[in-house]
Amino acid sequence: MSADTSRPATPEDLKASEAVSPSSKLARFPAEEPLELDAGVRLGPWQIAYETYGELNAEKSNAVIVCHALTGDQYVASTNPVTGKPGWWSQMVGPGKPIDTNHYFVICSNVLGGCLGTTGPASINPETGQAYGLALPVITIRDMVRAQARLVDHLGIDTLFAVIGGSMGGMQVLQWAASYPERVFSAVPIAAAARHTSQNIAFHEVGRQAIMADPNWCGGSYLQQGQRPTKGLAVARMAAHVTYMSDESLHQKFGRNLQDRDNVTFGFDADFQIESYLRHQGMTFVDRFDANSYLYVTRAMDYFDLAHQFGGSLANAFKGTKTRFCVMSFTSDWLFPTSESRRVVKALNAAAANVSFVEIESDRGHDSFLLDVPEMFQTISGFITGAAHARGLPAPGEEA
Repeated sequence: MSADTSRPATPEDLKASEAVSPSSKLARFPAEEPLELDAGVRLGPWQIAYETYGELNAEKSNAVIVCHALTGDQYVASTNPVTGKPGWWSQMVGPGKPIDTNHYFVICSNVLGGCLGTTGPASINPETGQAYGLALPVITIRDMVRAQARLVDHLGIDTLFAVIGGSMGGMQVLQWAASYPERVFSAVPIAAAARHTSQNIAFHEVGRQAIMADPNWCGGSYLQQGQRPTKGLAVARMAAHVTYMSDESLHQKFGRNLQDRDNVTFGFDADFQIESYLRHQGMTFVDRFDANSYLYVTRAMDYFDLAHQFGGSLANAFKGTKTRFCVMSFTSDWLFPTSESRRVVKALNAAAANVSFVEIESDRGHDSFLLDVPEMFQTISGFITGAAHARGLPAPGEEA
């Protein structure tokens, strides 16, 4: 389908083009270099979109991978080409930031199954010339990490100084440490878990059903039919967004305040500010994310169970590891509560791993890891500096 050049590009146009030919860097792998997936399928050809920040040193020993969360992307510290917004972790990554790009070479890729350039359901299926849709095999967290490992190989890097990420990004960090322990010097899983709980699976299923109930979903073939399941995707985002906040943060921000009115309307318009806020979150989300990708990445999180990969023992996932860990949780995070982080720490202790753990006081819920939480920045700065000393790297503020 050719683009209509008589009108300005819409967010949907940008989203579609970025899914296939992203503005970021791109590594392409031909059919003869397929990616082995947990589903028992060899995916090829395939591609992975990524951004880099800073410079790789001569020893190639200062590379840091940042893993993004569910609806994140590779633009961790640079402008998103679809939304025009700054990088989603620009407070954490950049010159003089806790992950200092004056000292470290930072890599962030769009996950497998995503929608901003890495092979996903909106990518072109070479067998049909149309978007994959649901013909794409189901993806796992381990598949996402395999793809990242192939990218690291492509960049000529043997070992990583650090792997860091929050939420689904934290799951990837744990998978990196378990799958490639010899390649990961330090690991920072934040607000994450070694498995997805039944409650979290339940929330994801509500979102998926909302998408699939939208008549414009068209059985997953909406791109081929020129449709957009925006209402279903918006509802999925609204439901998920509630889980990212805490009751206290919702109360502080909205309470029971009415939206642009003095009295309730005795109807079903957005009487309350929280209703208006969620509707806005839902409708802006559909301009930057693909509905089928939402199905795929939520499913990847649901399937994640690191202990299951190692005979039911989480400690076995880290047996003999030399990786240095910093595990972090937040007091008000009920989606990935501190108990899940403690479970990871207990397994690391059982494996005699080098691990530090911090529970950070925050009333902002799961999204705390994306927000301005000074104790988080201080903790990561301190851990990264200590790891740099242990690796023989100059830390920020030190001469080489």
